[in-house]
Amino acid sequence: MSKELINEVTLKFKSIFKSEPIAIFSPGRINIIGEHTDYNGGFVFPAAVDKGIAAAIQKSNSGNSTAIALDLDSTIEFELDKLKPSKEGSWENYVFGVVAEIQNRNKVIGDFNIVFKGNIPAGAGMSSSAALENSVVFGLNELFDLGLTKKEMILISQKAEHNYVGVKCGIMDQYASMFGIQNNALLLDCRTVESKPYEIDFKDHQLMLINTNVKHSLSDSAYNDRRSACESVAALLKVDTLREATEEDLEKVMDKITPENYQKALYVIQEIERTQKAARAIEKNDLETLGALIYASHSGLQHQYKVSCEELDFLVAQAKKNKKVLGARMMGGGFGGCTINLVAKSEATNFAEIASKAYKNKFNKECSVYFVTLSDGTHIVK
Repeated sequence: MSKELINEVTLKFKSIFKSEPIAIFSPGRINIIGEHTDYNGGFVFPAAVDKGIAAAIQKSNSGNSTAIALDLDSTIEFELDKLKPSKEGSWENYVFGVVAEIQNRNKVIGDFNIVFKGNIPAGAGMSSSAALENSVVFGLNELFDLGLTKKEMILISQKAEHNYVGVKCGIMDQYASMFGIQNNALLLDCRTVESKPYEIDFKDHQLMLINTNVKHSLSDSAYNDRRSACESVAALLKVDTLREATEEDLEKVMDKITPENYQKALYVIQEIERTQKAARAIEKNDLETLGALIYASHSGLQHQYKVSCEELDFLVAQAKKNKKVLGARMMGGGFGGCTINLVAKSEATNFAEIASKAYKNKFNKECSVYFVTLSDGTHIVK
């Protein structure tokens, strides 16, 4: 968690609104394995990280509410009884959506002011949106004594994204950001929304993210397309989600679906299995097996689910050339963002330099390298 970030939003809040705010830190997340399985009722393996959104929030007596996105130098004033989504892609939809979903639960909130800023790299697929939603709902719950549980809060955040942002996301991002535990990844069962923490001893290895610094425009529409393809196959199989399906079940309906949708559904069924195997590997401190599963996950995302892109595939290919990188894959919705790499600490700097140089030569643009530590979930900062 960044103390500087907290100090910056708190000081800014005091200078503008002349009152003492509550400070909240809500982390971004990584996902070790289990991609596009959450909306299929499957398992995912996320962890909260030490980068996220810092927010300062307090009640307002000005007759309206104000939200300030410091990193975008953007301010919006709004009235709580006149909320509707603003234009597509606007940051305020995350704030409006949370407020609207709280009101839909017949919880009464009053006017408030919020100032926030993040240090999650843009477009990295580390869920800055979930971190923002969680910071808003957590802050409002505290300010207006709403009595919401953490589980209710993440469902509010998820609904905000569905109804105000227009992305039919699963629950993983909000969950990991809210419930993260330092030094642990969470094996989350998305059907029951229950998780088991796994303390990870990376020993002489560490996690490294490489951001392609690209975001292809396909991402949101392709995400919703993939989701509806999975839902249609599940309906054909007469199950709630693909979590309940096996590869044998899928083979029986092979002639009723397109080859593309067959592969997408097969990927999901296999990835749910891989995620459970990854948990067993972590229990045994078997990082080699974990790495192999991570590579297999990327192969499925690239060839079966088809949500990767040339830049991501190139970075994973670079990782495979280096014996000290145990595993690498694209992370997040796809079509850009980061790869996550499990790399020997002794090799991390060297690998980062080689991969960055090769990437620059190939695409004539820079990639960015980040190291992250596994951290606690959304909380008030005293």
